[in-house]
Amino acid sequence: MKMIGASIGSCVHNVGLLNFLNLARQNGYETLYIGSAVPVEKLVEEIEKHDPDVVAMSYRLGAEALKNLLETLERLLKERDLLRKTYIFGGTVETANVARTFSFISKAFDGTEEVDEIVMFLRGEARKLQKMEVYPQKLGERIKFKSPFPLIRHHIGLQTLEETIREIEKMADSQLLDVISIAPDQNCQQFFFEPEKMDPKQDGAGGAPIRTKEDFVKLYQASRRGNYPLVRCYAGTRHMVEFSKLLKETLNNAWAAIPVMWYSDLDRRSDRPLLEAIKENMEAIRWNGENDVPVEVTDSHQWALRLAHDAVEVATAYLATFVAKKLGVKEYVQQFMLETPLGLSPRADIAKMIAKRELVESLADENFRVYRMIRTGLMSMPADLDAAKGQIGVSMFYGMALEPHIVHVVAYCESVKRATAKEIIESVKIARRAINVALRSFPDPLADPWIKGEKERIKEEALQIIDAIKSIGGGSDEELLNPEILFEAVKIGILDAPALKGFSVAKGEVKTAIVDGQCRCVDENGRVMTEKERLAKILGRSRG
Repeated sequence: MKMIGASIGSCVHNVGLLNFLNLARQNGYETLYIGSAVPVEKLVEEIEKHDPDVVAMSYRLGAEALKNLLETLERLLKERDLLRKTYIFGGTVETANVARTFSFISKAFDGTEEVDEIVMFLRGEARKLQKMEVYPQKLGERIKFKSPFPLIRHHIGLQTLEETIREIEKMADSQLLDVISIAPDQNCQQFFFEPEKMDPKQDGAGGAPIRTKEDFVKLYQASRRGNYPLVRCYAGTRHMVEFSKLLKETLNNAWAAIPVMWYSDLDRRSDRPLLEAIKENMEAIRWNGENDVPVEVTDSHQWALRLAHDAVEVATAYLATFVAKKLGVKEYVQQFMLETPLGLSPRADIAKMIAKRELVESLADENFRVYRMIRTGLMSMPADLDAAKGQIGVSMFYGMALEPHIVHVVAYCESVKRATAKEIIESVKIARRAINVALRSFPDPLADPWIKGEKERIKEEALQIIDAIKSIGGGSDEELLNPEILFEAVKIGILDAPALKGFSVAKGEVKTAIVDGQCRCVDENGRVMTEKERLAKILGRSRG
């Protein structure tokens, strides 16, 4: 496609226009710069001469003067039958507001946009393809479409279905999100297929009160506008396969998020015994894999949320990935929940997450692709809204060290109240600023000897945990697919976390503490224990 650009009227400001033309050229356009202070009569002559598909104009000098220029330009374009081309304007907030009042101008930029927003416009709307087909509806294709920028995801689930639908429409219209995650209430997640067990007094608790298949369809239809974002939904906590089928049929589920061990009497999100839950969860993972639905297995950050030490978090990430691959998943989403538990230092967090990344991606091959997704940890979000905004920026900036394919934004108000489209869009803008700055160039974290050394230690200790689990059985890799072996690993304490004590099938006996910015296993006196020491005690006790 061909694009010409000019600063019109008496405006000589051209840096913004030249930057825009450069972005267009990088995204496949043939571009021609006409010049600055170009009279609109001259611009019309250049349009006739070069016959471009897109005309980019800029003007910064004042609202009333621009109005006069655009009235003249519109009249000349109409006289010469040139209005069918795509016209784009760039200027100040003041002048862009004027440009938006002219119907022949398709898009007006006012300087508040991030570079990824401009690039997405060039790849989509500026090509006169603002329809669903230009925005891929499969995860891998959408990631490729938006590269080098990560997909932006946020969740939504308000007290009523109607309010949730309205806010989804606003989110899609903003064109700032690539993935909308539906958050159902606990009644839906646990009892969608057994509605007689729902407690009406708990309707809307934790998410939207979705009660029928048609409700899911309505939520999906609300997103069919703007940039046609992908849609996904939190998994059920029972009837896992049936829930997976439902989400694929109604939402074209972008990816399924299913644990190996959770939503059981491990965390009491459902009343399923752990062993039964492991078996059912594995069947759901298998079903999604067989039906080409990408899968995220959520175990590792669930352990971290219960204050498990770093080695357990990383080990369970490897375990979850191994299970997903063996059960037939082809596209896998690995979430990196930053600053979880609360108090990790950025360098310690990066060391742990690179250890996780390397172990998880050691399983990748041509038939098993891994997508990285970072998010701000809920535990790290302060209740002070201004401080929370800062936390989004900080975590998203250093999280870019992981080169994510997806960024899960957490709204700054989440520690106070559920987010509406307003807070979500504001939070996405904060995150996008941090992302775009980091994308200019980011230092190699492994150039830091401490990060590199701790990354290797965590990987080694995580693999010791994996070997300990396998040793419960015959020692082979296949033991990691055996529900009885995984159940036993929890029962004897190989997999354990302090916050599970007293209400879970897990022991909850392990002690952890933040030491030098890391979450480490410690003994009764607060001394750091190596994983070799911890595992020797557990295995010795279980075999004795």
